[in-house]
Amino acid sequence: MVPTPMATRRPTLATAPKAQTANQTITQVWPCLRAAQGHTVIDVSVSPNAKKTELVGWHDGALRIRLQAPPVDGAANEALRKWLAQQLGLPHQQVKLLRGDTSRRKQWQVELDCAQVAAWLAAQPAMRNPDAPSDSD
Repeated sequence: MVPTPMATRRPTLATAPKAQTANQTITQVWPCLRAAQGHTVIDVSVSPNAKKTELVGWHDGALRIRLQAPPVDGAANEALRKWLAQQLGLPHQQVKLLRGDTSRRKQWQVELDCAQVAAWLAAQPAMRNPDAPSDSD
């Protein structure tokens, strides 16, 4: 058998760059996350006018967050931005709404590595995902 030149081989886990492999694994375990050039995009499904703001689980591949703020004049978006920043330990300026200004389904950009956001998700009581990576791995 003639060896195939490296340029024509399909990438495998052994030949793929480690960062790409790690991000692919994270997005398989947490489909609501996507890594992009130095930041992470989070898909969120929001339920406004709740008794309190909390992460409650999944909804159609997105994080389901109950939000205390009403959906009036951007109040819910601002409250969600502040809550995400506080939860992730970021300044408010490092959390940006990308899509969904008037929708329940939103995409947020956070200035954190995908692995750090995944670690935060894994620590949330509402996220009972048996496939999530743990500290013992």
